[in-house]
Amino acid sequence: MAPSNAGAIPGVAMPVGQLPGMPQAMPNVMPGAFPFPGSQFGAFPTVPMQAMTQQATRHARRIYVGGLPPLANEQTIAAFFSQVMAAIGGNTAGPGDAVVNVYINHEKKFAFVEMRSVEEASNAMALNGIMFEGMPVRVRRPTDYNPTLAATLGPSQPSPHLNLAAVGLTPGCSSGADGPDKLFVGGVPYYLTETQIKELLESFGPLRGFDLVKDWETGNSKGYAFCVYQDPAVTDVVCAALNGLKMGDKTLTVRRASAGSEPKADHPDVFQQAQQQIAIQKLALQAAGAGAMGFGGLMPGYTMGQAGAVTEVPTKVVSLNQLVSVDDLRDDQEYADIYDDIKEECSKFGTVTKLVIPRPEGGSEVAGLGKAFVEYSDIEGARKAKASLHQRKFAGNSVIAAYYPEDKFQRGELDG
Repeated sequence: MAPSNAGAIPGVAMPVGQLPGMPQAMPNVMPGAFPFPGSQFGAFPTVPMQAMTQQATRHARRIYVGGLPPLANEQTIAAFFSQVMAAIGGNTAGPGDAVVNVYINHEKKFAFVEMRSVEEASNAMALNGIMFEGMPVRVRRPTDYNPTLAATLGPSQPSPHLNLAAVGLTPGCSSGADGPDKLFVGGVPYYLTETQIKELLESFGPLRGFDLVKDWETGNSKGYAFCVYQDPAVTDVVCAALNGLKMGDKTLTVRRASAGSEPKADHPDVFQQAQQQIAIQKLALQAAGAGAMGFGGLMPGYTMGQAGAVTEVPTKVVSLNQLVSVDDLRDDQEYADIYDDIKEECSKFGTVTKLVIPRPEGGSEVAGLGKAFVEYSDIEGARKAKASLHQRKFAGNSVIAAYYPEDKFQRGELDG
C-alpha cells in the first residue's frame, strides 16, 4: 500500500483509475465480488427507524371492519376507505391514500384496515355503520388495541370537525357509542325493533349514541347492540337494573363494552336504585301492554311483590358480574390463574360444585363474557358468597353479585 501522498512522490506511479489514499484492487478479483457496500460493516442488516416506528404504532393505526359484503376484497376495501376518509376530511397525514394495508378474512367477513397514522385511524372510528356495497359495516378497534399506549401516540377520538354528512352519516347516531361508558346490550329478542329497544334504554335517560348490530344478508337484528348515555352516571345503574332482565325467552346481558372497565365511582345505593327502576319499568311496560311482546320479566332471582316491591329468590348459583377483563381470559395461563383464584375465594363460603367462566371465541360475542357463575352445594353457601362478594373489588373491578336460575345454569344458558 503506497502512502496517501504517493502520487506526489517522484518515481511512484499510480495505477490507472486508482485515487490517491484509496486501497488498490486485489489482483484477479473482479470489483463487486464481495457484497460489502462502503465498508466492512455494510454487510450487517440494519432496521430503519421508520420500520420500527410503524411496528410500534400498528395497533393504534389499525381498525376492525366487520359485516363485510360477500364480494369485498382487499382492493375494494382499501379504495373505499381511502375515498371516504378524503370525503369527510379525515386525512391528516397529507395527500394520498389513507389506507396502507388490508387483511381480510373472507370466511368470517371481517378485515383489519391499516391506516397511515394514528390520527387517521381515530378519525376512521367515526365511520361505524357506513354503507359499503349496500351493507352497513361495523368499525371497531382491534382486540390488540392498547388505549393507554395509544394515548401517547396521537388522538384516540375522531375529530369533531369531520364532515360525516358527506358520506351519509349523522354524528352521534352510531359511532357516538364509543368510550369507557359504552354499554354492550346482548340477549335482545330478535322480534324487537330498533325503536322499541331504544325506548327501553331511554327509560333511564337520553342516549348519546346507539348502534343495533344487524345481519348483513337479511338486515335483521343479531340480538345485541351498543349504546352510550349522555349522563355517564347512569351507566352503572343501567347495568345493575337491566342485566339479567327476562324478556320473553331471552335474558338481557348488559355490561360495559370494555369488560375490564370499572365503574367511575363506588355507589353503594346503585343496586337499590336498580331494583326500584326494575319495578318502575315493569309496571310501565305492563301498563303499555308490552308484556304480550315479551317484556315480562325481572332479573334472575327476583319476583314482583305487592306495590311493585322486588323480592329476592335465593338459588344455589351466584353470578358475579364485572369480574374479569376479557383480554385476561384469552391467555391460557392467565385464564387458569384467574379460575384458581376465583374458586379459592368462593370456596371460603361453602362447597363449590361447579365454576364456569366463559372465554372469548374469536371475534364473536360469547354469552356471559366477563362473568363467573358459581354453583354451591346448598343455598346457604350461595347466600354467604353473594352477601360477601357483592361490591367487592376483584382485579380492579367492582363485582356485582346476584342469584342465577339453577335450571338455566344446568342447561348451560349463561346469557344473564
